[in-house]
Amino acid sequence: MPDKNRTTRDMGSRRGARKAGHGSPSGKPRPGRTTAPPSARAADRWVYGLHAVREAWLNPNRQCRRLLVTTQVRAELEPALDQAQAAGLERPPVEIADRVAIDKQLPPGAVHQGAALEAEALPPVDLDDLGRTAAVRDRAVVLVLDRVTDPHNVGAALRSAAAFGAVGVVVPDRHSPPVTGTLVKSASGALEHVPLVRVTNLAQALARLGEFGVHRVGLDERADTPLAALEAPQKVAIVLGAEGAGLRRLTAEHCDTLVRLPTTGPIASLNVSNAAAVALYELARGL
Repeated sequence: MPDKNRTTRDMGSRRGARKAGHGSPSGKPRPGRTTAPPSARAADRWVYGLHAVREAWLNPNRQCRRLLVTTQVRAELEPALDQAQAAGLERPPVEIADRVAIDKQLPPGAVHQGAALEAEALPPVDLDDLGRTAAVRDRAVVLVLDRVTDPHNVGAALRSAAAFGAVGVVVPDRHSPPVTGTLVKSASGALEHVPLVRVTNLAQALARLGEFGVHRVGLDERADTPLAALEAPQKVAIVLGAEGAGLRRLTAEHCDTLVRLPTTGPIASLNVSNAAAVALYELARGL
C-alpha cells in the first residue's frame, strides 16, 4: 500500500495562503467521502483529466484545495508536483485514491484518467484587459464564439486558441456553457493559459475590441472571400457562430470583414471547434 504520510509530506500544508483576486472562502466543509454523488455546484469545483489537472496545479492563479490521484498517476504527475514545489506554490497534500473513490466526487460519466483536483474558479478577465493585451502586442489574435453552447466545442476551441497563440477567447455570458469540469477537460489545460472572457453583449464587445485596433473577421459560409485571401491585419478577432445558425445578424454587422473557409465535397460544413482550429492556423500562418 502507498505511504500516505509520504505523499502528504510531498506538498506541505493542506491549506495554502489565499491569493489576491479570489473570492472569500465559503466556510463550508469539504465534500465527504460518501457514496452519494456530489451536487452540481460541488462538482463544478473539480478539475479532472491528467492534462487539465497538471496545468491547473502549475497555475499560480489557481487556488487548489484537494488533489486525488491513483498511485500510477501520482508517478506521472511527479515532475509537475516537483515544479510547483520549486516555484513556491501553496498546494495541498496529494491524496492517493482508487478510481472508484475519485468517481464518487465527480459527475456521472466523468472521464478523470485517475486525477481530480478541487480548485477555486480562476479570477475573471475583463474585456478591456484583453483589449489592452492585444493593443500592446505587435501581433494578436482573439477568438470570438457566438452562442456556441456545447462545452466540448468551447473546450476544444480553447485548446486550439492556446496551440496557435491566441490572446483570449470571448463568449456571451448567456447561451454559452458554464466553466465545468467537462469544459476544462475538453480544453486539456488551455484554460490555464488562455483567458475565457464572458461579456453581456457580444456586439458591444466587438465594437469595444475595434476601439483597441482589433480588426473583426467573421466566418460566414456565404461570404465571397476565402479566409486565405484575406490580408490579415496585425491584430484580428476571428468570429465564429454556432453550428447551423452561424453568425447572428447583429454579430455579423459588427465585423469589419466576412470570409469563408473553402470547404468542398458532399459535407461542406465543419464542426465549430474544427473550423476554429483551421481559422486560427490560417491566421497564425499569415501573421
